[in-house]
Amino acid sequence: AAMAPVEFDEWGLPRVDSTTMQTSEAWIFCGGDLAGLAQTTVESVNDGKQASWFMHKHLQSLHGLFVPNEPRLPNFFTPVDSVDIRCDMVGLQFDNPFGLASATPTTASPMIRRAFETGWSFAVTKTYSLEKDLVTNVSPRIVRGTTSGHVFGPGQGAFLNIELISEKTAAYWCRSITELKADFPKKIVIASIMCGYDEKDWTELAQMSEKAGADALELNLSCPHGMGERGMGLACGQDVELVRNICKWVRAAVKIPFFAKLTPNVTSIVDIARAAKEGGADGVTATNTVSGLMGVNAGGIAWPNVGKEHKTTYGGVSGNAIRPIALRAVSAIARALPGFFIMATGGIDSADAALQFLYCGASVVQVCSAIHNQDYTLVEDYCMGLKALLYLRSVRELGDWDGQSMPTVRHQKGKKVPPLNDLVGKHLPSFGPYFAEREKVIANYKAKINPADEFEPEKHRPAYQPAKPIEKIKDVLGLALPHIGAYGDLDNTQQAVALIDEEMCINCGKCYMTARYRRLHGLHALC
Repeated sequence: AAMAPVEFDEWGLPRVDSTTMQTSEAWIFCGGDLAGLAQTTVESVNDGKQASWFMHKHLQSLHGLFVPNEPRLPNFFTPVDSVDIRCDMVGLQFDNPFGLASATPTTASPMIRRAFETGWSFAVTKTYSLEKDLVTNVSPRIVRGTTSGHVFGPGQGAFLNIELISEKTAAYWCRSITELKADFPKKIVIASIMCGYDEKDWTELAQMSEKAGADALELNLSCPHGMGERGMGLACGQDVELVRNICKWVRAAVKIPFFAKLTPNVTSIVDIARAAKEGGADGVTATNTVSGLMGVNAGGIAWPNVGKEHKTTYGGVSGNAIRPIALRAVSAIARALPGFFIMATGGIDSADAALQFLYCGASVVQVCSAIHNQDYTLVEDYCMGLKALLYLRSVRELGDWDGQSMPTVRHQKGKKVPPLNDLVGKHLPSFGPYFAEREKVIANYKAKINPADEFEPEKHRPAYQPAKPIEKIKDVLGLALPHIGAYGDLDNTQQAVALIDEEMCINCGKCYMTARYRRLHGLHALC
Protein backbone atom coordinates (compact mmCIF):
# COMPACT_ATOMS: atom_id res chain seq x y z
CA ALA A 1 0.00 0.00 0.00
CA ALA A 2 2.88 2.35 0.74
CA MET A 3 4.07 2.12 -2.88
CA ALA A 4 0.68 2.33 -4.60
CA PRO A 5 -0.07 2.72 -7.43
CA VAL A 6 3.18 0.90 -8.51
CA GLU A 7 2.44 -2.55 -9.90
CA PHE A 8 4.19 -5.63 -8.42
CA ASP A 9 5.11 -8.98 -9.90
CA GLU A 10 4.49 -12.45 -8.44
CA TRP A 11 7.57 -12.10 -6.23
CA GLY A 12 6.29 -8.97 -4.60
CA LEU A 13 8.79 -6.77 -6.40
CA PRO A 14 8.03 -3.66 -8.52
CA ARG A 15 7.65 -4.35 -12.24
CA VAL A 16 10.73 -2.61 -13.71
CA ASP A 17 11.88 -2.06 -17.28
CA SER A 18 15.42 -3.51 -17.26
CA THR A 19 16.61 -0.91 -19.76
CA THR A 20 15.14 2.31 -18.37
CA MET A 21 14.63 1.20 -14.73
CA GLN A 22 11.14 2.73 -15.03
CA THR A 23 8.21 1.22 -13.12
CA SER A 24 4.57 1.04 -14.15
CA GLU A 25 4.35 4.69 -13.14
CA ALA A 26 6.31 6.95 -15.55
CA TRP A 27 7.59 9.15 -12.74
CA ILE A 28 8.90 6.36 -10.49
CA PHE A 29 12.23 4.62 -11.15
CA CYS A 30 13.64 1.67 -9.27
CA GLY A 31 16.91 -0.31 -9.22
CA GLY A 32 19.27 -2.40 -7.12
CA ASP A 33 17.95 -4.96 -4.65
CA LEU A 34 14.46 -3.48 -4.68
CA ALA A 35 14.08 -4.07 -8.40
CA GLY A 36 15.38 -7.64 -8.16
CA LEU A 37 17.44 -7.24 -11.33
CA ALA A 38 20.94 -6.76 -9.97
CA GLN A 39 23.06 -9.67 -8.75
CA THR A 40 26.13 -7.72 -7.60
CA THR A 41 27.01 -4.36 -6.09
CA VAL A 42 28.47 -3.26 -9.41
CA GLU A 43 25.21 -4.06 -11.20
CA SER A 44 23.26 -2.15 -8.54
CA VAL A 45 25.42 0.91 -9.10
CA ASN A 46 24.87 0.60 -12.83
CA ASP A 47 21.11 0.48 -12.21
CA GLY A 48 21.41 3.88 -10.60
CA LYS A 49 23.34 5.29 -13.54
CA GLN A 50 20.81 3.90 -16.00
CA ALA A 51 17.91 5.27 -13.98
CA SER A 52 19.48 8.73 -13.66
CA TRP A 53 19.79 9.08 -17.44
CA PHE A 54 16.20 8.03 -18.13
CA MET A 55 14.95 10.22 -15.28
CA HIS A 56 16.65 13.10 -17.03
CA LYS A 57 14.95 12.19 -20.32
CA HIS A 58 11.57 11.92 -18.56
CA LEU A 59 11.90 15.32 -16.86
CA GLN A 60 12.96 16.99 -20.09
CA SER A 61 10.04 15.44 -21.98
CA LEU A 62 7.61 17.01 -19.53
CA HIS A 63 8.73 20.38 -20.87
CA GLY A 64 8.77 19.37 -24.51
CA LEU A 65 12.55 19.13 -24.72
CA PHE A 66 14.07 16.41 -26.90
CA VAL A 67 16.93 14.32 -25.54
CA PRO A 68 18.79 12.01 -27.97
CA ASN A 69 19.04 8.33 -27.14
CA GLU A 70 22.84 8.52 -26.96
CA PRO A 71 24.05 10.64 -24.01
CA ARG A 72 25.82 13.77 -25.22
CA LEU A 73 27.21 16.47 -22.97
CA PRO A 74 27.69 20.04 -24.24
CA ASN A 75 31.26 20.83 -25.25
CA PHE A 76 33.27 23.11 -22.99
CA PHE A 77 34.67 25.84 -25.25
CA THR A 78 37.40 28.43 -24.70
CA PRO A 79 39.44 30.58 -27.10
CA VAL A 80 42.16 27.94 -26.88
CA ASP A 81 39.94 25.58 -28.89
CA SER A 82 40.10 27.99 -31.84
CA VAL A 83 43.91 27.91 -32.12
CA ASP A 84 44.97 26.60 -35.52
CA ILE A 85 47.54 23.78 -35.32
CA ARG A 86 47.31 22.69 -38.93
CA CYS A 87 50.62 22.52 -40.74
CA ASP A 88 52.06 21.59 -44.10
CA MET A 89 55.21 19.81 -45.20
CA VAL A 90 56.44 18.94 -48.70
CA GLY A 91 53.08 20.08 -50.04
CA LEU A 92 51.10 17.76 -47.75
CA GLN A 93 48.46 19.23 -45.44
CA PHE A 94 48.34 17.91 -41.86
CA ASP A 95 45.41 18.44 -39.46
CA ASN A 96 47.97 18.61 -36.65
CA PRO A 97 51.69 17.79 -36.33
CA PHE A 98 51.15 14.47 -34.51
CA GLY A 99 51.54 11.10 -36.19
CA LEU A 100 52.43 7.48 -35.50
CA ALA A 101 56.01 6.35 -35.95
CA SER A 102 56.81 3.26 -37.96
CA ALA A 103 56.80 0.86 -35.04
CA THR A 104 54.54 -1.38 -32.99
CA PRO A 105 51.57 1.08 -32.97
CA THR A 106 51.36 0.59 -36.77
CA THR A 107 51.86 -3.17 -36.79
CA ALA A 108 48.63 -3.73 -38.73
CA SER A 109 46.17 -1.74 -40.81
CA PRO A 110 43.33 -1.85 -38.19
CA MET A 111 45.66 -0.18 -35.68
CA ILE A 112 46.30 2.73 -38.05
CA ARG A 113 42.57 2.95 -38.71
CA ARG A 114 41.91 3.21 -34.96
CA ALA A 115 44.57 5.92 -34.67
CA PHE A 116 43.00 8.00 -37.45
CA GLU A 117 39.62 7.72 -35.76
CA THR A 118 41.06 9.13 -32.52
CA GLY A 119 42.63 12.16 -34.24
CA TRP A 120 46.20 11.40 -35.37
CA SER A 121 46.88 13.31 -38.58
CA PHE A 122 49.32 10.88 -40.16
CA ALA A 123 50.83 7.44 -39.75
CA VAL A 124 53.97 5.75 -40.99
CA THR A 125 53.34 2.08 -41.69
CA LYS A 126 55.38 -0.64 -40.06
CA THR A 127 58.42 -1.10 -42.30
CA TYR A 128 57.86 -3.70 -45.00
CA SER A 129 60.10 -5.31 -47.59
CA LEU A 130 59.93 -7.44 -50.72
CA GLU A 131 58.76 -11.00 -50.17
CA LYS A 132 62.29 -12.39 -50.52
CA ASP A 133 63.31 -10.39 -47.43
CA LEU A 134 60.42 -11.41 -45.14
CA VAL A 135 61.30 -11.92 -41.47
CA THR A 136 60.09 -13.90 -38.48
CA ASN A 137 60.38 -12.19 -35.11
CA VAL A 138 61.56 -13.72 -31.84
CA SER A 139 59.67 -13.58 -28.57
CA PRO A 140 59.88 -11.88 -26.14
CA ARG A 141 61.15 -8.85 -28.01
CA ILE A 142 59.89 -5.67 -26.28
CA VAL A 143 60.57 -4.82 -22.63
CA ARG A 144 60.09 -1.84 -20.38
CA GLY A 145 63.12 0.29 -19.61
CA THR A 146 64.83 0.53 -16.25
CA THR A 147 66.57 3.87 -16.81
CA SER A 148 64.20 5.52 -14.34
CA GLY A 149 64.03 2.63 -11.92
CA HIS A 150 61.58 -0.23 -11.83
CA VAL A 151 58.55 1.82 -12.77
CA PHE A 152 55.37 0.33 -14.26
CA GLY A 153 52.69 2.21 -16.17
CA PRO A 154 52.67 5.62 -17.86
CA GLY A 155 55.71 6.82 -15.91
CA GLN A 156 58.14 4.55 -17.72
CA GLY A 157 61.02 6.46 -19.23
CA ALA A 158 62.09 3.98 -21.89
CA PHE A 159 61.56 0.74 -23.76
CA LEU A 160 63.97 -1.62 -25.46
CA ASN A 161 63.02 -3.79 -28.41
CA ILE A 162 64.68 -6.40 -30.58
CA GLU A 163 61.77 -6.47 -33.03
CA LEU A 164 62.50 -6.60 -36.74
CA ILE A 165 60.44 -5.11 -39.55
CA SER A 166 56.89 -6.21 -40.42
CA GLU A 167 56.18 -9.89 -40.87
CA LYS A 168 53.42 -8.93 -43.32
CA THR A 169 54.01 -8.83 -47.05
CA ALA A 170 54.35 -5.78 -49.28
CA ALA A 171 51.11 -6.87 -50.97
CA TYR A 172 49.28 -6.67 -47.62
CA TRP A 173 50.62 -3.20 -46.90
CA CYS A 174 49.96 -1.83 -50.36
CA ARG A 175 46.35 -3.04 -50.16
CA SER A 176 46.09 -1.51 -46.68
CA ILE A 177 47.42 1.83 -47.89
CA THR A 178 44.83 1.90 -50.68
CA GLU A 179 42.01 1.10 -48.26
CA LEU A 180 43.17 3.61 -45.65
CA LYS A 181 43.39 6.42 -48.21
CA ALA A 182 39.92 5.55 -49.50
CA ASP A 183 38.40 5.68 -46.02
CA PHE A 184 40.50 8.57 -44.66
CA PRO A 185 41.29 10.79 -47.67
CA LYS A 186 42.39 13.72 -45.49
CA LYS A 187 44.83 11.68 -43.43
CA ILE A 188 48.44 11.27 -44.50
CA VAL A 189 49.70 7.71 -45.01
CA ILE A 190 53.47 7.31 -45.31
CA ALA A 191 54.84 3.96 -46.45
CA SER A 192 57.97 2.78 -44.63
CA ILE A 193 60.07 0.53 -46.87
CA MET A 194 63.39 -1.31 -46.59
CA CYS A 195 65.63 -3.16 -49.01
CA GLY A 196 69.25 -4.21 -49.24
CA TYR A 197 71.73 -2.18 -51.25
CA ASP A 198 70.10 -3.03 -54.57
CA GLU A 199 68.76 -0.44 -57.01
CA LYS A 200 66.27 -2.85 -58.57
CA ASP A 201 64.74 -3.73 -55.17
CA TRP A 202 64.39 -0.13 -54.05
CA THR A 203 62.87 0.88 -57.38
CA GLU A 204 60.35 -1.97 -57.33
CA LEU A 205 59.20 -1.44 -53.73
CA ALA A 206 59.06 2.36 -54.02
CA GLN A 207 56.97 2.26 -57.19
CA MET A 208 54.69 -0.41 -55.73
CA SER A 209 54.04 1.81 -52.70
CA GLU A 210 53.46 4.92 -54.80
CA LYS A 211 50.99 3.06 -56.98
CA ALA A 212 49.10 1.92 -53.88
CA GLY A 213 48.40 5.57 -53.04
CA ALA A 214 50.96 6.39 -50.35
CA ASP A 215 51.30 10.13 -49.79
CA ALA A 216 55.03 9.78 -49.12
CA LEU A 217 57.73 7.21 -48.43
CA GLU A 218 60.03 6.74 -45.47
CA LEU A 219 63.21 4.81 -46.28
CA ASN A 220 64.20 2.78 -43.25
CA LEU A 221 68.00 3.08 -43.29
CA SER A 222 68.38 2.78 -39.56
CA CYS A 223 66.98 -0.36 -37.90
CA PRO A 224 69.67 -0.94 -35.23
CA HIS A 225 69.37 -4.70 -34.82
CA GLY A 226 68.89 -7.79 -36.93
CA MET A 227 68.39 -6.15 -40.29
CA GLY A 228 71.94 -4.80 -40.41
CA GLU A 229 73.21 -8.38 -40.34
CA ARG A 230 71.28 -8.90 -43.60
CA GLY A 231 72.87 -5.85 -45.24
CA MET A 232 69.77 -3.73 -44.65
CA GLY A 233 68.72 -0.94 -42.30
CA LEU A 234 71.66 0.20 -40.21
CA ALA A 235 74.14 -1.39 -42.62
CA CYS A 236 73.06 1.14 -45.25
CA GLY A 237 72.28 4.10 -43.02
CA GLN A 238 75.75 4.41 -41.48
CA ASP A 239 77.48 4.90 -44.84
CA VAL A 240 77.27 8.30 -46.51
CA GLU A 241 77.76 6.93 -50.02
CA LEU A 242 75.16 4.20 -49.65
CA VAL A 243 72.58 6.65 -48.30
CA ARG A 244 73.22 9.06 -51.14
CA ASN A 245 72.87 6.37 -53.81
CA ILE A 246 69.72 4.79 -52.33
CA CYS A 247 68.06 8.22 -52.25
CA LYS A 248 69.08 8.79 -55.87
CA TRP A 249 67.51 5.48 -56.87
CA VAL A 250 64.24 6.24 -55.11
CA ARG A 251 64.16 9.82 -56.46
CA ALA A 252 64.45 8.47 -59.98
CA ALA A 253 61.73 5.89 -59.33
CA VAL A 254 58.88 7.95 -57.79
CA LYS A 255 57.38 11.42 -57.88
CA ILE A 256 55.93 11.46 -54.33
CA PRO A 257 58.01 12.95 -51.48
CA PHE A 258 60.26 10.66 -49.47
CA PHE A 259 62.23 10.82 -46.24
CA ALA A 260 65.30 8.91 -45.13
CA LYS A 261 64.95 7.61 -41.57
CA LEU A 262 68.30 8.17 -39.87
CA THR A 263 70.08 6.29 -37.13
CA PRO A 264 71.62 8.10 -34.16
CA ASN A 265 74.26 5.36 -34.01
CA VAL A 266 76.74 7.28 -36.17
CA THR A 267 79.60 9.72 -35.63
CA SER A 268 77.90 12.57 -37.51
CA ILE A 269 74.18 12.40 -38.25
CA VAL A 270 74.47 15.70 -40.14
CA ASP A 271 76.75 14.06 -42.73
CA ILE A 272 74.18 11.30 -43.27
CA ALA A 273 71.35 13.85 -43.58
CA ARG A 274 73.39 15.87 -46.06
CA ALA A 275 73.96 12.76 -48.15
CA ALA A 276 70.20 12.09 -48.18
CA LYS A 277 69.56 15.63 -49.36
CA GLU A 278 72.19 15.34 -52.08
CA GLY A 279 70.50 12.13 -53.18
CA GLY A 280 67.19 13.92 -53.67
CA ALA A 281 65.35 13.17 -50.43
CA ASP A 282 62.72 15.74 -49.45
CA GLY A 283 63.65 15.37 -45.80
CA VAL A 284 64.70 13.01 -43.04
CA THR A 285 63.22 11.34 -39.98
CA ALA A 286 65.39 11.85 -36.91
CA THR A 287 65.89 9.55 -35.22
CA ASN A 288 65.45 5.82 -34.98
CA THR A 289 66.14 4.03 -31.70
CA VAL A 290 69.51 4.08 -29.95
CA SER A 291 71.38 0.79 -29.84
CA GLY A 292 71.73 -0.46 -26.29
CA LEU A 293 71.53 -3.20 -23.68
CA MET A 294 68.86 -2.40 -21.10
CA GLY A 295 70.28 -4.39 -18.23
CA VAL A 296 71.55 -7.63 -16.76
CA ASN A 297 70.06 -9.34 -13.71
CA ALA A 298 71.86 -10.69 -10.65
CA GLY A 299 72.36 -14.01 -12.38
CA GLY A 300 74.15 -12.46 -15.35
CA ILE A 301 71.15 -12.84 -17.69
CA ALA A 302 70.08 -9.95 -19.90
CA TRP A 303 66.45 -9.13 -20.64
CA PRO A 304 64.82 -9.73 -23.05
CA ASN A 305 66.34 -13.12 -23.70
CA VAL A 306 65.24 -15.86 -26.04
CA GLY A 307 65.07 -19.62 -25.60
CA LYS A 308 66.50 -21.99 -23.05
CA GLU A 309 69.97 -20.56 -23.67
CA HIS A 310 68.78 -17.08 -22.59
CA LYS A 311 70.42 -15.46 -25.59
CA THR A 312 69.98 -11.75 -26.27
CA THR A 313 71.29 -9.07 -28.60
CA TYR A 314 71.69 -5.31 -28.60
CA GLY A 315 68.30 -3.70 -29.13
CA GLY A 316 66.78 -0.30 -29.82
CA VAL A 317 66.17 2.00 -26.86
CA SER A 318 63.21 4.36 -27.26
CA GLY A 319 61.13 6.72 -25.15
CA ASN A 320 61.96 9.71 -23.00
CA ALA A 321 65.43 8.36 -22.24
CA ILE A 322 66.55 9.19 -25.79
CA ARG A 323 64.84 12.60 -26.12
CA PRO A 324 68.06 14.58 -25.52
CA ILE A 325 69.77 12.55 -28.28
CA ALA A 326 66.87 13.13 -30.67
CA LEU A 327 66.71 16.86 -29.87
CA ARG A 328 70.41 17.16 -30.57
CA ALA A 329 70.03 15.33 -33.88
CA VAL A 330 67.06 17.41 -35.04
CA SER A 331 68.61 20.75 -34.08
CA ALA A 332 71.99 19.85 -35.61
CA ILE A 333 70.39 18.88 -38.93
CA ALA A 334 68.15 21.95 -38.95
CA ARG A 335 71.12 24.25 -38.29
CA ALA A 336 73.29 22.63 -40.96
CA LEU A 337 70.60 22.20 -43.63
CA PRO A 338 68.10 25.10 -43.46
CA GLY A 339 64.83 24.39 -45.24
CA PHE A 340 65.36 20.62 -45.24
CA PHE A 341 62.24 18.98 -43.80
CA ILE A 342 62.53 16.93 -40.63
CA MET A 343 60.09 14.49 -39.06
CA ALA A 344 61.13 14.15 -35.41
CA THR A 345 60.76 11.09 -33.24
CA GLY A 346 62.25 9.99 -29.94
CA GLY A 347 60.76 10.69 -26.52
CA ILE A 348 57.72 12.74 -27.51
CA ASP A 349 55.28 12.13 -24.65
CA SER A 350 53.45 15.47 -24.38
CA ALA A 351 52.58 18.68 -26.19
CA ASP A 352 55.48 20.34 -24.39
CA ALA A 353 57.94 17.74 -25.70
CA ALA A 354 56.51 18.10 -29.22
CA LEU A 355 56.90 21.87 -29.09
CA GLN A 356 60.56 21.42 -28.13
CA PHE A 357 61.14 19.49 -31.36
CA LEU A 358 59.28 22.11 -33.39
CA TYR A 359 61.44 24.79 -31.80
CA CYS A 360 64.50 22.76 -32.84
CA GLY A 361 63.44 22.69 -36.50
CA ALA A 362 61.13 19.69 -36.97
CA SER A 363 58.00 20.16 -39.08
CA VAL A 364 55.97 17.27 -37.59
CA VAL A 365 56.54 14.67 -34.87
CA GLN A 366 56.10 10.91 -34.66
CA VAL A 367 55.07 9.05 -31.49
CA CYS A 368 55.52 5.44 -30.40
CA SER A 369 56.60 4.73 -26.80
CA ALA A 370 54.06 7.09 -25.26
CA ILE A 371 51.32 5.02 -26.90
CA HIS A 372 52.82 1.92 -25.31
CA ASN A 373 52.53 3.69 -21.98
CA GLN A 374 48.89 4.68 -22.53
CA ASP A 375 46.84 4.46 -25.74
CA TYR A 376 45.93 6.15 -29.02
CA THR A 377 43.67 8.75 -27.35
CA LEU A 378 46.80 10.59 -26.20
CA VAL A 379 46.54 12.69 -29.33
CA GLU A 380 43.55 14.54 -27.85
CA ASP A 381 45.73 15.77 -24.98
CA TYR A 382 48.60 16.57 -27.33
CA CYS A 383 46.46 18.69 -29.65
CA MET A 384 44.78 20.61 -26.83
CA GLY A 385 48.10 21.03 -25.04
CA LEU A 386 49.80 22.42 -28.14
CA LYS A 387 46.92 24.81 -28.72
CA ALA A 388 47.24 26.03 -25.13
CA LEU A 389 51.00 26.52 -25.42
CA LEU A 390 50.63 28.58 -28.60
CA TYR A 391 47.81 30.59 -27.04
CA LEU A 392 49.87 31.36 -23.93
CA ARG A 393 52.71 32.70 -26.09
CA SER A 394 50.37 35.47 -27.22
CA VAL A 395 49.50 36.63 -23.67
CA ARG A 396 51.87 39.38 -22.53
CA GLU A 397 51.31 38.76 -18.81
CA LEU A 398 52.58 35.19 -19.23
CA GLY A 399 55.61 36.09 -21.31
CA ASP A 400 58.05 34.75 -18.71
CA TRP A 401 56.12 31.51 -18.17
CA ASP A 402 58.46 28.55 -18.62
CA GLY A 403 55.99 25.70 -18.54
CA GLN A 404 56.17 25.20 -14.80
CA SER A 405 53.63 26.05 -12.12
CA MET A 406 53.63 29.63 -10.93
CA PRO A 407 56.19 30.29 -8.15
CA THR A 408 54.93 29.47 -4.66
CA VAL A 409 54.23 32.49 -2.50
CA ARG A 410 56.97 32.98 0.11
CA HIS A 411 55.90 31.27 3.28
CA GLN A 412 57.15 29.65 6.46
CA LYS A 413 55.01 26.71 7.60
CA GLY A 414 52.17 28.00 5.43
CA LYS A 415 52.35 31.56 6.74
CA LYS A 416 53.47 34.55 4.74
CA VAL A 417 57.07 35.62 5.29
CA PRO A 418 57.33 39.17 6.68
CA PRO A 419 59.60 41.61 4.79
CA LEU A 420 62.41 41.66 7.36
CA ASN A 421 64.69 43.90 5.35
CA ASP A 422 61.94 46.52 5.24
CA LEU A 423 61.15 46.13 8.94
CA VAL A 424 64.67 46.32 10.41
CA GLY A 425 66.76 47.45 7.46
CA LYS A 426 69.02 44.40 7.52
CA HIS A 427 69.06 40.65 7.12
CA LEU A 428 68.72 38.45 10.19
CA PRO A 429 70.06 34.87 9.83
CA SER A 430 68.06 31.93 11.19
CA PHE A 431 70.59 30.89 13.88
CA GLY A 432 72.10 32.04 17.17
CA PRO A 433 71.10 35.38 18.71
CA TYR A 434 69.93 36.58 15.31
CA PHE A 435 67.21 33.94 15.31
CA ALA A 436 65.81 35.23 18.62
CA GLU A 437 65.81 38.81 17.33
CA ARG A 438 64.18 37.61 14.12
CA GLU A 439 61.38 35.88 16.05
CA LYS A 440 60.76 39.01 18.10
CA VAL A 441 60.52 41.24 15.02
CA ILE A 442 58.13 38.81 13.33
CA ALA A 443 55.93 38.58 16.46
CA ASN A 444 55.62 42.38 16.66
CA TYR A 445 54.78 42.53 12.96
CA LYS A 446 52.09 39.84 13.26
CA ALA A 447 50.47 41.64 16.19
CA LYS A 448 49.88 44.71 14.02
CA ILE A 449 48.35 43.09 10.93
CA ASN A 450 45.11 41.33 10.08
CA PRO A 451 45.93 37.66 9.35
CA ALA A 452 43.02 37.45 6.94
CA ASP A 453 44.80 39.91 4.63
CA GLU A 454 47.99 37.89 4.35
CA PHE A 455 47.09 35.75 1.39
CA GLU A 456 44.71 37.86 -0.62
CA PRO A 457 44.43 36.10 -3.98
CA GLU A 458 45.59 37.84 -7.12
CA LYS A 459 42.86 39.24 -9.27
CA HIS A 460 42.77 37.55 -12.68
CA ARG A 461 39.36 38.66 -13.88
CA PRO A 462 38.77 39.48 -16.56
CA ALA A 463 41.09 36.81 -17.94
CA TYR A 464 44.27 37.87 -19.73
CA GLN A 465 43.75 38.52 -23.42
CA PRO A 466 46.18 37.87 -26.30
CA ALA A 467 48.29 40.94 -27.04
CA LYS A 468 49.23 39.72 -30.53
CA PRO A 469 47.92 37.29 -33.14
CA ILE A 470 48.21 33.68 -32.02
CA GLU A 471 51.10 31.99 -33.79
CA LYS A 472 50.70 29.06 -36.13
CA ILE A 473 52.98 26.03 -36.26
CA LYS A 474 55.04 27.52 -39.08
CA ASP A 475 55.77 30.62 -36.97
CA VAL A 476 57.58 28.70 -34.23
CA LEU A 477 59.59 26.24 -36.31
CA GLY A 478 63.29 26.57 -35.51
CA LEU A 479 62.72 29.18 -32.82
CA ALA A 480 65.44 27.69 -30.58
CA LEU A 481 68.11 27.36 -33.29
CA PRO A 482 69.69 30.83 -32.90
CA HIS A 483 70.42 29.94 -29.26
CA ILE A 484 72.12 26.61 -30.05
CA GLY A 485 75.72 26.53 -31.21
CA ALA A 486 79.29 25.51 -30.45
CA TYR A 487 80.87 25.73 -27.03
CA GLY A 488 83.09 28.51 -28.34
CA ASP A 489 79.98 30.66 -28.84
CA LEU A 490 79.35 30.74 -25.07
CA ASP A 491 80.39 33.87 -23.16
CA ASN A 492 82.45 32.89 -20.12
CA THR A 493 82.38 36.46 -18.83
CA GLN A 494 78.69 36.17 -17.98
CA GLN A 495 78.80 33.96 -14.92
CA ALA A 496 75.63 32.84 -13.14
CA VAL A 497 75.65 31.99 -9.45
CA ALA A 498 73.14 30.28 -7.22
CA LEU A 499 70.23 32.31 -5.91
CA ILE A 500 69.46 31.64 -2.27
CA ASP A 501 66.29 33.17 -0.90
CA GLU A 502 67.39 34.26 2.58
CA GLU A 503 63.84 34.95 3.67
CA MET A 504 62.96 31.32 3.03
CA CYS A 505 66.01 29.97 4.88
CA ILE A 506 65.23 27.53 7.70
CA ASN A 507 68.87 26.85 8.53
CA CYS A 508 68.83 23.33 7.08
CA GLY A 509 72.45 23.50 5.95
CA LYS A 510 71.85 22.06 2.48
CA CYS A 511 73.40 25.05 0.75
CA TYR A 512 76.59 24.57 2.79
CA MET A 513 76.70 20.85 1.99
CA THR A 514 76.07 21.49 -1.70
CA ALA A 515 78.63 24.27 -1.94
CA ARG A 516 81.24 23.07 0.53
CA TYR A 517 83.94 24.19 -1.88
CA ARG A 518 82.05 27.38 -2.68
CA ARG A 519 81.00 26.03 -6.06
CA LEU A 520 77.46 27.13 -6.73
CA HIS A 521 78.02 27.58 -10.46
CA GLY A 522 75.04 26.81 -12.65
CA LEU A 523 72.52 26.35 -9.83
CA HIS A 524 69.38 28.47 -10.14
CA ALA A 525 68.01 27.95 -6.64
CA LEU A 526 68.68 25.93 -3.54
CA CYS A 527 66.03 27.07 -1.09
